[in-house]
Amino acid sequence: MRLRADDLPGQLAKGLRPVYLIVGDEPLQRGEAADAVRATARAQDYTDRQVLEQGPGFDWHGLAAEADNLSLFSERRILELRLASARIGTDGSQALCAYVQRLPADTLLLITGPKLDAGQLKSKWVKALDQAGILIQVWPLQGPQLGHWIERRIRGRGLQPGPEVVGMLAERVEGNLLAAAQEIDKLLLLYGPGPLDAEQLLAAVADSARFDVFGLVDSALQGQAGRCLRMLDRLRAEDVPAPVVLWALAREIRTLARLARVQEQGQPLERAFAELRVWDKRKPLVRQGLQRFGSRQWRSLLRGCARIDRIIKGREPGVDPWEALRRLTAHMAGLRGLGQS
Repeated sequence: MRLRADDLPGQLAKGLRPVYLIVGDEPLQRGEAADAVRATARAQDYTDRQVLEQGPGFDWHGLAAEADNLSLFSERRILELRLASARIGTDGSQALCAYVQRLPADTLLLITGPKLDAGQLKSKWVKALDQAGILIQVWPLQGPQLGHWIERRIRGRGLQPGPEVVGMLAERVEGNLLAAAQEIDKLLLLYGPGPLDAEQLLAAVADSARFDVFGLVDSALQGQAGRCLRMLDRLRAEDVPAPVVLWALAREIRTLARLARVQEQGQPLERAFAELRVWDKRKPLVRQGLQRFGSRQWRSLLRGCARIDRIIKGREPGVDPWEALRRLTAHMAGLRGLGQS
């Protein structure tokens, strides 16, 4: 059965299914959906939990072994499989199909992973899991969907947003739900439950604007390399997650790469600005970036983002992700001395 993330609480209230497959490239929704499944399972005496991390060299026979082991114990257990890639190969497909054909008793299989493409959604293993349990795909939220999500989140924390609050916060986070959740939690700490107006939001934003990830991106576009490096140090000291910083940089670099390509093809930028939702007050900053590099250089920086993502996920051990972010940001700002990591 395929459900939206919003429908999961209602389904869980009706009873657990033996299999949950939660996929998508939006980390907060995916993580919170998985948390909801775990919490419901714990409330129903699923007291044990075994986690399998699928990666290079992963032995899919281990899934069957764990399932057989679980049946030897009387307590209910969660068997959690974390997919590093949705391309699991023949061995993975066969292992999951075999698991579904003989579901072990008192066992909940929770699988989380990245987005599935159209072909993967039609694969045997996805169809088998879908038939046996619940498939949830999470998607980045934009436009009205993002606004609705933010308003529900704010009200769920006991805050009562004024007329302009939701729109202002949506514009600030630009689709980054993790950043939105952090902002809302900060607002709750600052003001406590109750009414929240635009002036309070602006005051909270102004308090952190100098060193937040959005200011970092703006400073890089302005070519302020020294300020960027100081801001990165501050973000690290404040325990801002490296994936949040990378998300903001990669999003801007991806936009610049597309715009640079449009510009090189002699097409009008204004239409591209509209399609990519570059709002008016950001256009001067974006134009500064377009003057600094062409599409080839921006694509090179985007490949650097992909490498940093692998570093953060531990696929390139021995490299400090924050040092890699420093090099990427310095290059983006036009400082070549540090180079790219």
